[in-house]
Parts: sequence; C-alpha cells; structure tokens
Amino acid sequence: MMSILARLHAGYFRISLALCSQALLWKIVGESPDDAHALRRMFRMLPSTAFVLLWSLALFSLASLSLLYILRCLYLFERVKAEFSHHVGVNYLFAPWISWLLLLQSSPFITPKTMYYLVLWWVFVVPVVFLDVKIYGQWFTKGKRFLSAVANPTSQLSVIGNLVGAQAAAEMGWRESAVCMFSLGMAHYLVLFVTLYQRLSGGNSLPTMLRPVFFMFFAAPSVASLAWDSISGSFDYPAKMLFFLSLFLFLSLVSRPSLFKKSMRKFNVAWWAYSFPLTVLALASVDYAQEVKGFLAHGIMLVLLSLSVLVSLSLMVFTALNTNMLFLENDPSVKP
Repeated sequence: MMSILARLHAGYFRISLALCSQALLWKIVGESPDDAHALRRMFRMLPSTAFVLLWSLALFSLASLSLLYILRCLYLFERVKAEFSHHVGVNYLFAPWISWLLLLQSSPFITPKTMYYLVLWWVFVVPVVFLDVKIYGQWFTKGKRFLSAVANPTSQLSVIGNLVGAQAAAEMGWRESAVCMFSLGMAHYLVLFVTLYQRLSGGNSLPTMLRPVFFMFFAAPSVASLAWDSISGSFDYPAKMLFFLSLFLFLSLVSRPSLFKKSMRKFNVAWWAYSFPLTVLALASVDYAQEVKGFLAHGIMLVLLSLSVLVSLSLMVFTALNTNMLFLENDPSVKP
C-alpha cells in the first residue's frame, strides 16, 4: 500500500475527469427534448441502466482515488507539499474537485434545486476558490512562480475549475455566483491563453510523456461555452464563439500527430488527458446542435460523440492491459 501511495499523485485524477465527464455527456444526450433533431432523439433508446452503471463506475473511481490521496496526505505529506510546488502537479490539485462537480451535475439521484446539491456544491467549490487565491496570487507576486515561468497546458485546469463551478451554480439558479466564478475563470484564461501562445519557458519545460495535456487547449473554451449556456439560458453568440474556438484548437492539434508520437510509444496515465477535453467538446457540440438544428451541426455532434466514446473505451482497455505500468516510480508529472 505504501508503495502505491508513494507513486500516486493528483495526475491520476485524469481518470476520474474522463469518467465523470462521460457520465455527464450521456446524461445530457439521454435527456433530449421533444423538439430535438431525429438524430438526437435516437439516443433516447439507450437503456437508463447503462447510464447508471457508468455513473457508478465514475463514482467508484473518484471515491477510490480520493481515499488514496487522503491517505497520501496523512502518511506522505512532504510529497504532497512537493507536488504543490511542482509546475505541473499543482494544477492537477483542481482535478478531484472538478470531477466531483461533474459527478454532481450528472447525478441521477440529486437534482439541482435540492439542499443536498447546494451543500455539496459548497463543499466542492470552496477548495477551488482556495486554490485560486493561492495559485493566482503566486502568478503575479512571486518571482520564481511568475506565470511566464510556470505556465503550461495543465495550468488551464485552474480555469476549468472555476467554469465548472459556474456551470453547477447556474444549474441551481444562482446566477450571481455563476457569473462571479465565470468572470474569474475567463479573466485568467485570457491571460493564460496569451502566455501559452507566446511559448515562454514554462511551456518548454513540459516532459515529452505529458504532451497529451496539450488537449487542454480546447477543453477550457469548451467548458466556458457550456458554462455560459447555463448562465444565459441559451447557446447564444458568446457560447458559439467559444465553441468555434475550441473546435479550431482541436483541429489544429489533431492535424499535428507528430507532436504526440513520442508520448504514445509507452503507456502512461497521461494518456487519460485525451479523454476529458474530447468529452467536453462533444458536450458543447450537443448544445450547439440543439440550438442550430442543422444537419451539419448534428454531423459534427455525432463525430465528436463517437470519437469521445471510442477514446474513453480504448483508454479503459489499455489501462486494464497495462496495470503493471499504472504506478510509475519516476512519473514525469511530479518529477522536478
């Protein structure tokens, strides 16, 4: 057990991010409205039991990883502190809270208007705000932790944490709280996006094995489009612009397979970084298709849905076949 705790780090919550976002995707797809396109209404035929099983699997994986990480905090706190000081590892400290918020939104048992939802939202959002204050403060006050020195694609998880929190708040009807978290996330996203585009020293320090996290580039605007849709009540022009940006960034990355070639030679838990961005992009395409109701929009939705499911299933199979490589001794996610 101690050997697992020693090798575990917050980057393993990539797995729960992928599964929880998949659960939310299939909840949204299965609840297609009566005026939806015929292609969308086909998903109503999916058995509800399959969704409950997927949600249960996501809950089990997230609860297991959370329990293991709590034990790591209790017995190996010095390693957790070192992870907090790591330019990649610190960003994945947002991942468990994002996962819980996604799982809360996809829950088949708790509705947004209940007290349980409200209490759990506070439980999951407070750590995100705490990390915001700590990390965003470091970006402009500490010389060694300036954003230009530590920025890398995983830094966008801090933005995604705020946006997912905003989306969950909007589902409750808490528009002011949702707008507050949305504005906080988007303000830092604009600064972060420009910094990453300039390819300063922080991005160049990313290990080759972690290149799958480049998919985070289109995850942030995808989640932003979903959050704005929940806040405004419709997939209007700001949401569409964010969706088109995420779609453009996705196409820009997949047209450069050589960027990911070296990272795909040997299985690593970093491969799970592919799934979450694809899933939230597929979620955004579902809302876009519902708003536009055109054949092309639904074609894009179907392609992204298929790709998201295929990647997630493939990752499950690869993980099952490579359990001996799941906990690496020198994982680049936390290696200085």
